[in-house]
Amino acid sequence: MIRSPLMTVMTDAVMKAARSLKRDYGEVENLQVSRKGPGDFVTAADRKAETILREALEKARPNYGFVMEEGGVVEGSDTSHRWFIDPLDGTTNFLHGIPQFCISVGLERDRQIVAGVIYDPVKDEMFIAERGAGAFLNNRRIRVAARRDVGDAVVACGIPQVGRGSHPRFLKELAMVMGSVAGVRRMGSAALDMAYVACGRQDAYWERDVQSYDIAAGIILVREAGGFVSNADGGPDPIAAGSVACGNEILHKELLDLVKAANR
Repeated sequence: MIRSPLMTVMTDAVMKAARSLKRDYGEVENLQVSRKGPGDFVTAADRKAETILREALEKARPNYGFVMEEGGVVEGSDTSHRWFIDPLDGTTNFLHGIPQFCISVGLERDRQIVAGVIYDPVKDEMFIAERGAGAFLNNRRIRVAARRDVGDAVVACGIPQVGRGSHPRFLKELAMVMGSVAGVRRMGSAALDMAYVACGRQDAYWERDVQSYDIAAGIILVREAGGFVSNADGGPDPIAAGSVACGNEILHKELLDLVKAANR
């Protein structure tokens, strides 16, 4: 387990937000049957968790900037450091009472992601990584899967939301990938997909039209678990491109080749 002061700050902030999110998740089932529906309630839960995260991180590191799902970009006096915060990744799952969502916090230093925490409050699974210190799930060191044959691989993906991204392009990529792998999964949380690649539950993952705060923590998790991360076209900066592909060295390359072939 990583015992650094930075990781203590990050995990403490995430656990504070998680307590609030778990309480709100317990109310979702009741709200499903109301005429108004749970949408407004979930938006409030999202914002409340983000506020808790921001206040905790700001108290510990008062000069750092923020990139947040709800609050947008906030510049800090320390221009070398920025927090990337997604207080509820997997909002649609949360909204429908599906227990596949998480809190994601990544730290950027000089344009490089150097630490990340992804916490699944329903399963009580804490994924953490810090540059040079490895990646962990709770107290266990994790590594990406060792599979080498793409035909044996389970690959995760994300489907573009309506009005954002190209469904025809995605369908071409999906057809190419699903014809070559053992199975394709769409779980509904980009951060957890990357965490699952880091711990070997999924062999690879790709998605376009993702936000920086969705993938920041996952980038360092996968890399510290021995994996490779790029944008969906093989470029070096997923955050700038707004797309991601990851896996072990071999399956990452195989996935990129399939995606490229689909777009010829």
